[in-house]
Amino acid sequence: MIERPRPLNGLRHLALVVPNLEECERFYVDVLGMQILRRASENLVYLTCGNDNLSLGRLHEGDRAGTQYLDHFGFVVDSKDELEQWYHYLKSRNAELLDEPHDHSDGARSFHCKDPAGNIVQPLYHPAISGQRFYGAESNLSE
Repeated sequence: MIERPRPLNGLRHLALVVPNLEECERFYVDVLGMQILRRASENLVYLTCGNDNLSLGRLHEGDRAGTQYLDHFGFVVDSKDELEQWYHYLKSRNAELLDEPHDHSDGARSFHCKDPAGNIVQPLYHPAISGQRFYGAESNLSE
């Protein structure tokens, strides 16, 4: 029997298809502060915070519509104070906020908003993973 390899090293890549690619790109770049890692084509762009990869692909009418279900995905912040700053910032940018920052039973704290395509995004402080940096957010982006 083949043994399972070492544990996976986290979820750092997410690929979404969206019907409004340009609007979603502006949200993730201009509002959330992600950087364009690579534009593969007019229908596909890769974004990053420095230690992850978000792929946004254009959903064309009739393409895979309704074949996958995504509840939400999260971006980790380093402190509860930073989470509050993100909440007030997104509110000032008229992002569609679904709730206010709230505590979880495991010591985490988060809130939820929607991107322009209706995907639910969760800024999240979690004591087990917040503050961990795999490399600086600015490094390796221009290589």
